[in-house]
Amino acid sequence: MISNYSMAFQFKIQIKNIQKPPVWRQILVPENFTFDEFHVVIQDAFGWYNYHLYQFSPTGYGSTPIIALASEDDWEAPDMDAEKTKLKDIFKTENQKYTYIYDFGDDWIHSIILEKILDDKIKHAKCLAGKGFCPPEDCGGPGGYERIKDVLANPDHEEYKDTREWLGLEDDNEVFDPNEFDLESTNEILASN
Repeated sequence: MISNYSMAFQFKIQIKNIQKPPVWRQILVPENFTFDEFHVVIQDAFGWYNYHLYQFSPTGYGSTPIIALASEDDWEAPDMDAEKTKLKDIFKTENQKYTYIYDFGDDWIHSIILEKILDDKIKHAKCLAGKGFCPPEDCGGPGGYERIKDVLANPDHEEYKDTREWLGLEDDNEVFDPNEFDLESTNEILASN
């Protein structure tokens, strides 16, 4: 994301309902990014592919204001347009919490905590740390992801071969590691936007 230099927000973002290992990222984002730009940063930092709709709100479903892309197809418009609302319009204090939901079918609910407001002047988002492999798109939400991990932990499982094939693990030497996180490649992806 390209933006003018501005103060930095340090966020910790974690996908809810995933354990062993948890899946989270700690990122620096310019305070003047829009929520739509923030959405793209989250997609890139986690390894999502931006296939689905999203929304931000204080505590998730049923809480307002809802910040999302306005669309003619919506039954009702969001309270705030993600392309116009800046992070600094909503985030005011350290330890403030918010929720990001990606894919209303799988319901990937992410908790967001504003850990620090920094005087650092930054222009691009940057990932500082992270843990856990991002779940595959369209795998059935947290429950589906846990099932994939269980199946792949047992080569004798009847769905082992099909699950490996679905994940694109064609070579017997390729391993699915739910602990995998590559900070360097994540930052290369973030820097390319």
